[in-house]
Amino acid sequence: MPPKITARRVSRELALQILYQCELTQHTVPEVLEHFPIWEETKDSVKTFALQLTEGVLSHRAELDQRLAATAEKWSVDRMAPVDRNILRLGAYELLFCPDTPSRVVINEAIELAKKFSTSQSGRFVNGLLDALSKQNDTADKDDKADKDDRNDKEKIKNE
Repeated sequence: MPPKITARRVSRELALQILYQCELTQHTVPEVLEHFPIWEETKDSVKTFALQLTEGVLSHRAELDQRLAATAEKWSVDRMAPVDRNILRLGAYELLFCPDTPSRVVINEAIELAKKFSTSQSGRFVNGLLDALSKQNDTADKDDKADKDDRNDKEKIKNE
């Protein structure tokens, strides 16, 4: 049975296509959308999420590429296939900047994008990188929380 196609999945597919075209043509998002016929037929809620993802990836691209490069052993982001690179950027953006979406959902959605738009090996590649990035991010979040708790404890002791 094929996976359920949700509005958010359609948004992710559109965001991937827009990011891919922006990168390959060096056009802006509005320029890409001028020549993207399916865009006019798309529901507003799907467009909204697709644009949120697209703009988020583009505005954080340098940081996303840096995090992906640090996570990918022996792979530079530039050496990755353009489709895979943009799937990873999209997934990394959601993992790092969209805390309302569970990590496992982000990773599974990225794997589905890789299966649909890339090679048979891409799903495993995307899974491995985003899973590692997710674990790094979870560890960093826990460390930040522990540091904050330590500061709060020290403040309480100081005020007593």
